Amino acid sequence: MSDAVRDIFADWELPWGLTLAVVLLAALYLRGWFALRRTRPAQFDTTRLAAFLGGLALFWIATASPMDGFADALLTAHMVEHLLLMSAIPMLLLYGQPVVPLLRGLPASVVRWIVGPLLRVSALRSLAEWLVSPAIAWLAMNLAYLCWHIPSAYNLALENETVHGIEHLCFLATSLLFWWTIQRPWPAAARPNDWGAIIYLALSDVVMTLLSAFLAFCDRPVYSFYVEHPNPFHFPVLEDQVLGAVIMWVLGSFAFLIPAMLITLRLLSPERRRVQ
Repeated sequence: MSDAVRDIFADWELPWGLTLAVVLLAALYLRGWFALRRTRPAQFDTTRLAAFLGGLALFWIATASPMDGFADALLTAHMVEHLLLMSAIPMLLLYGQPVVPLLRGLPASVVRWIVGPLLRVSALRSLAEWLVSPAIAWLAMNLAYLCWHIPSAYNLALENETVHGIEHLCFLATSLLFWWTIQRPWPAAARPNDWGAIIYLALSDVVMTLLSAFLAFCDRPVYSFYVEHPNPFHFPVLEDQVLGAVIMWVLGSFAFLIPAMLITLRLLSPERRRVQ
């Protein structure tokens, strides 16, 4: 193990608050999943359980493990962290169909006296429906993505741990909205994906491609933090920027284009054409 890696692990401190929050969410989901498993075994199989717990584990690794120290040192690691928060983690969490298991996992008194009355407030229900409408969800995620990659915002997030945490939550929250419109986890009303969903995904890929291309082909470091705080791995700043941009470009495109291709194949399937 190199001295740089050893130093990152030595400087790492377990964030107890975030860790306990992840453990609590896992416990609530498990309690609700076991309750639902008795009545809906086909819907809540072990794949759903593994997806949700895997999403929580990835979230902890990306934000609370020593990986966050690598992200402070290398733009490449920071981009991997962003990709996890914006694609893999939200897709896994939503595949676990978390709404009902988390509600079932809560104590009955909490559901009866707090959560239940809130869910019956029409203004809150309308706000939730508005947030997951395709136009709003698309704008929220892509604006968050672009705004946090503005040099001043990006540098501030690296210099201030509180801002860095807000950045992570912003990426995850807006990405959950974005992928919600595609996955529509139960008990959300089923809305089959159509050609609009392909445009929705393709336009997001265009946004990511434009930023990635700018970072990859720019002939100077975009983020001054990495110039002012040379990384302990002695990896050239510009090469680090290019590699991070390429990773974001390629893997980020996969995250959008693979679902788009699957939707396209389903829309063109002979079974669907016969139904129409």
